[in-house]
Amino acid sequence: MRKLFNLLVLSLAISPGFAQFPAGGGRPGGGGNAQNMNVGHFYGKIVDKNNKAIEGVTVQLVGNRFDTATKKMKEATLNTQITKANGDFSFENLPVMGNFKLKLSALNYKAVEKPVKFDLKMPAPGSNASGGGMMSMLGMVDKDLGNIKMDEDATNLGNVTVTSSARPQFELGIDRKVFNVDKNLVSSGQTATEIMKSIPSLNVDIDGNVTMRNAAPQIFIDGRPTTLTLDQIPADIIDKVELITNPSAKFDASGGNAGILNIVLKKNKKTGYNGGIRAGVDSRGKLNLGGDLNLRQNKVNINLTGNFNERKSISNGITDRNNLPIGSIPKSSVHNESDGTNTGNFKFIRGGLDFFVDNRNTFSVAANYVNGSFKNDQLQRVDSTINGVYTSYNNIRTQSEAQFKNFGSQLSYKHNFAENGHDLSADFNYNQSTNDNMSNISTQTYNPNNTAKGAAFLQQTIGNGTNKFFTAQTDYENPITEDTKLEAGARVAIRDFSNLSDQYRYDYTTSKYVLVPIISNKYKFTDQVLAAYVTYTFKVKKWNYQLGLRAESSNYTGNLLTQSGKDSAQFKVSYPLSLFPSAFITYKIDDKQDLQFNYSRRVNRPNFFQLMPFPDYSDPQNINIGNANLKPEFTNSFEVSYNNAYKRGANFLASLFFKHNTDLITRFSYYDTNRLSGNKEIANFNTYINANSSFVTGLELTNRMPVAKWWDLTLNVNIFYSKINAFTPATATTPAQDLTNSLVSWFGKMNSTFKVAKGWSVQFSGDYQAKSVLPPGTGGGGGRGGGGMMMFGGGPQSTSQGYNFPRYGFDLAVRKDWTWKNGQSGSLTLSMNDIFRSQVFKTYSESTYFNQISERRRDQQMLRLNFSYRFGKFDAALFKRKNTKADQSGGQDMMQGNQ
Repeated sequence: MRKLFNLLVLSLAISPGFAQFPAGGGRPGGGGNAQNMNVGHFYGKIVDKNNKAIEGVTVQLVGNRFDTATKKMKEATLNTQITKANGDFSFENLPVMGNFKLKLSALNYKAVEKPVKFDLKMPAPGSNASGGGMMSMLGMVDKDLGNIKMDEDATNLGNVTVTSSARPQFELGIDRKVFNVDKNLVSSGQTATEIMKSIPSLNVDIDGNVTMRNAAPQIFIDGRPTTLTLDQIPADIIDKVELITNPSAKFDASGGNAGILNIVLKKNKKTGYNGGIRAGVDSRGKLNLGGDLNLRQNKVNINLTGNFNERKSISNGITDRNNLPIGSIPKSSVHNESDGTNTGNFKFIRGGLDFFVDNRNTFSVAANYVNGSFKNDQLQRVDSTINGVYTSYNNIRTQSEAQFKNFGSQLSYKHNFAENGHDLSADFNYNQSTNDNMSNISTQTYNPNNTAKGAAFLQQTIGNGTNKFFTAQTDYENPITEDTKLEAGARVAIRDFSNLSDQYRYDYTTSKYVLVPIISNKYKFTDQVLAAYVTYTFKVKKWNYQLGLRAESSNYTGNLLTQSGKDSAQFKVSYPLSLFPSAFITYKIDDKQDLQFNYSRRVNRPNFFQLMPFPDYSDPQNINIGNANLKPEFTNSFEVSYNNAYKRGANFLASLFFKHNTDLITRFSYYDTNRLSGNKEIANFNTYINANSSFVTGLELTNRMPVAKWWDLTLNVNIFYSKINAFTPATATTPAQDLTNSLVSWFGKMNSTFKVAKGWSVQFSGDYQAKSVLPPGTGGGGGRGGGGMMMFGGGPQSTSQGYNFPRYGFDLAVRKDWTWKNGQSGSLTLSMNDIFRSQVFKTYSESTYFNQISERRRDQQMLRLNFSYRFGKFDAALFKRKNTKADQSGGQDMMQGNQ
């Protein structure tokens, strides 16, 4: 009967015209089953005509209860409080579908009797007005009654609407798409990288680098930039992933033609004590362990999350490169086969404390700490041919160790004014990453008859790096009327980065490693950005408008360091005040259909490595050098989207997008004399140039539909055309080059979830990537040298000269769920990635001097078994009071995004 009753309550809650449930009561003569719906919260403040708090007011909350004697509903006092000096009152654990009266009485004041209710009702199917999803519902049942004056009539509390409590897999907001991934099966026990593989619109390469619409997005955690990489974030602590393909004026204008990928971590909003534990193992014997605990008592909420993940990654690759003849340099070719194993682990700890000063003021502090270590062992065989004659081969072994630490912290404050939606928030964020690494490379050259050519060439690299990121931000939000809203904010961001890397070569005469300063790498830079924004949102009949303007100013200082760590050379780049407008216009066709037009302007400023005008000789055959004359690239982005919730549980989204870039920063290769050889030899140099322009246009289609009661299917197809226009004039050592490149491409994703039996579900997902142009640039992020933070591979390729071959792959997972009494639940998941061993990452690149084909595979058919157990009860009271700008996400709250 309990299960039948819960099903009935849920059916009523999601019905467009549900009946009112009696306040505080269960079924006539029944037990406490109605407590499943007792998650409501009323609070407010009692003030006089001068808006001063009144102490000693008796506040009674009156509702209906079932009288077992008369067998009828009877009015009764549910709770009574007396206000303190601040005039606050608060009633929790209320039935959300009840009718109530608020009775106020105090000496020398007129008595006030005020009807109050949550007034929950279902919006029309397909409507985005209420935001959708559980997050909107939590905010609705946590109701601020405002300042209540005892000598005047009560204020209008307005109406609140909710949607079904079951969160859909996909939600659409005014400026972003939200994918709820907390129930994703195939990523259980893994990292954020695996989650991204299942998200429509995203592509993930073999090294875990993510691209969105053929460009690398900025990575945010809870609405703020982070120094963490995706493979350092456990998948089990991620609640949802937000794709902001065309960021508005509220967001940092940096990032060029890429958007923002915001990872929203799980935040426990439950009363009392509750939490969960999880554990798993993969087919290589590597463990993952985790747990979380939440404690809420009166005005304090404490939460703690911890994870331990072991990794063992196995990869192999083949590269064939043809070097074309240049002057006296003959034609040559290289065949390279490699096998690598990377092992290690990382620990992730996150904690937070919320202090509710009163009903409208909340302070929050949060911190996370990540510590990891990895070892890599790679073997390569390189066969060389000159003018078609096989000359030699090399056996190269690379052994490296790396350790990293990351510390992040946030201090937040939020003040809710009496009017619902009127708030002021501020937060301070500090994030620091450090790393230490060492590698040893042994190269032995052999003749074709397998005899060694002298002794092995031994190299050693010892390095460390630091990345510090500080942001301070304040946001103000004011719903001026029911149809208008003003938002404004300011932000300061400061990043300090340093890398110290020493290169050594083994000297057989002294039997010691000797420092080689010219190929060592020591540098630091500081990046400062000041910004402010304002947006105005208003509604006219079926049209909803959000207009915004952002202003930014930045300063960039880079320093090369001597061996002792002192400054040896410096360059500065300042970008004066720039304006970035944005516009989002939504037309509501009917209750199920919306049409949206949006525009934004963004900037991609060159980073340290792209600007540094000094050669990096770390690899004597491929010398990197920046271009101090680089200009920022500006992007104008346009997007038209059509959304149709054509039936319950189904959603179709079509987006037509166009991005135009001027002065696109792109990779460029040329040959020049090598200082290491006394200018006697020619070497390949890699630098950056501003292409004349580029553009990407495409059509993205996403459809989520319940094929049957037991089968949910999500399909995504992205068809796009990209073109880069670039031409470099001839120099003394380099001929003129036409770098124009264009290609039509597409990729598709499929995600199927089957409910095969009671408590049993199966998830089958796959993706296909057609031939595509290599990403034109990684923008202002990334790094190189010993200070890099990538533990399982390098950054995405960046060139205007090449393409990716088609690839495809499929993942499979099976899960069994259990639900027990007292809010306890458990699940067991068995998953395998790349079940058909079909994921092969193959690229082709070329320039005036060479052409190359590379093929790589990594971690195919990995089997994982994971178990999770949860305990605790549900309560919605934290949602509205706790969230600052950094926490807000999903549904209509997307209009309250971060900078």
